[in-house]
This record gives sequence, structure tokens and C-alpha cells, in this order.
Amino acid sequence: MTEKYAVVVIGGGAAGLSAALVLGRARHRTLVIDAGEPRNAPAAHMQGYLSRDGVPPADFLAAGREEIARYGVELVRDRVVAVESGGDFTVVSAGGRTVRARRLVVATGLKDELPAVPGVAERFGRDVLHCPFCHGWEVRDQPFGVLATSPASVHQALMVSQWSKDVRFFLHTVAEAELSDEDLRRLAAAGVDVVPGEVAELVTEDDRLTGVRLTGGTPSGGGSTHALSVLFTAPRAVPQTGLLERLGAELHETPFGAYPVVDATGLTTVPGVWAAGNAVGFAEQVVHAASGGYRAASAIVGDLLMTDLDAAVRRQSPA
Repeated sequence: MTEKYAVVVIGGGAAGLSAALVLGRARHRTLVIDAGEPRNAPAAHMQGYLSRDGVPPADFLAAGREEIARYGVELVRDRVVAVESGGDFTVVSAGGRTVRARRLVVATGLKDELPAVPGVAERFGRDVLHCPFCHGWEVRDQPFGVLATSPASVHQALMVSQWSKDVRFFLHTVAEAELSDEDLRRLAAAGVDVVPGEVAELVTEDDRLTGVRLTGGTPSGGGSTHALSVLFTAPRAVPQTGLLERLGAELHETPFGAYPVVDATGLTTVPGVWAAGNAVGFAEQVVHAASGGYRAASAIVGDLLMTDLDAAVRRQSPA
């Protein structure tokens, strides 16, 4: 017979583990199915999480897995390939396991697609960074570069100037004409140098970033080199919403991709399906994701309780 759970949590990052912890403590049989691909895996540490500031992401997740196990929550390393609704939900994994659940938490996060510049992907999370709130303090006062991926990268260049006063904004494939007069005035006011031209590659020495090289400019084909120690860039966010879409969840478009429409607890437009963490938005940090998982789980506990009580009342009512 197909195993049945009160809740299946899809995704074992901060959001999924937080939801599982609350559900386990509420005495609900819960299964976490985790593909083992956390978004922050390239980072050596996570910051800004009160009492966990500076903890390596892998250590944080390992501690979370130990905590949920204390309350009988099961966790399997697998990938969900299909979900069907029909009263309860049927969840099928790549490993061939099929289970049923009364409620679902989808915490599948998103993936980052980095600019196709040689060296960027290899150094991402080290000295190629995205979020100044996550890493700005650790690299403060060093020479920064910002690699534009769209005109919206102006915002990133302005933000990182809070952590260093030596910032160069490399337009890369963005034309200077695409920047507004207000953009240019703000960049000048922040002391950010605007550098036209496409970035060809990163320059490293002794496994450290030392600069970027632009295309063209010399008879040998090599362009000018600009010294820096840190390069910020904004990856293209790719929400992992396939399961939600197949369940019929309504999505809404944002500048960072399409995400499910949810209420304050993370409930999607599909009854019985909650979403949390980067599955609901691009800007969810670890601390936000953990909070979202907690909110979703507490809402599910109340939802299951009221559902069962109402069913009991109906059974007791005279025909």
C-alpha cells in the first residue's frame, strides 16, 4: 500500500526544514524530499541570521536535519518528478517512491543563471558575489567591480557603494544610452565610476580575483585590465515552479521571474498547497525562508485540525 503522510515537504533548505520542524513538533507524520541542491551551496558562510551569523550553509542544514529527526520527521535524498491532486496528493520521486499526503509544502527555491563570462561561475560565492547584505562586511573597503546584466544593475552598483568607496560599474553588454539621467546622477553622487565596454574574462593570481579584462583595444586583441578584488553581479533568477504549475497554481510575473500567488501564510491558489522560501520570491534570505516555512507549517497545523474537527462534527450530527 502507498505510504500516507499528513504533510510532504518538497525541498530541504531553510524553508523546508523549518516547516518540517514545526510539523514534527505538532505530531504530524511528515516527509521531507530533498534533491540536495541548496542555492547558497557556493558560499562559505551565511550572514545576517541572528545567532547563526557566519555559519557555513552546509553546517546550518546539517543541524536542521538533526533537529527534525528528533521529532520523527523523515528525510530522503531524492527528487520529486510528479505530483497529482485528487483529495489527497500523490507524490512520485525519481527514485521510484510514491507516497500520499494530505497537505504539501513546496520549498523548491530557485536557480541562479550567471553571466557567461569566463571565470564568473567558478568564483561565484568566493570573490564573485551577488548580495552585499550577505557578504559586504567581509569584503568592505576593497576595490569593487559590478558587472551589469541589465540597466537594473545600477541599483546593485549603488547599493554596494555602502561597503566600499572604490566601485567601478562595468556596463558589459548594457549600452550607456540605456541608463537614465537619474541613474547617471546617482552613480556620480555615489562616486561609482562607469566603465563602458564588454568584459571578456576575469583575471586571477594565486587563486584570487585581481581584476577584469575588457574585450578589444590592442593589436593582439586584448582589452584594458581593471584591478579589483571583488566583483558583484546579479544572476538571472530561474524559479523552480514546475510542480506548482502542474498542480494549477496561479503565478504572477515579477522582474525576477514568475512566482506563485500566495496569501500571508504561503497558501497558494491550490487548496492544500503551501509554498515558502525562494519558491515565493527572489529576495528571500535564509532567515526569511525559515520564517516562511514556520508560517506555512503553523497554518497547516490549524488547517488539518479544523478539517478533522469539522469531519467529526458531521459524523456526530443526526442524519
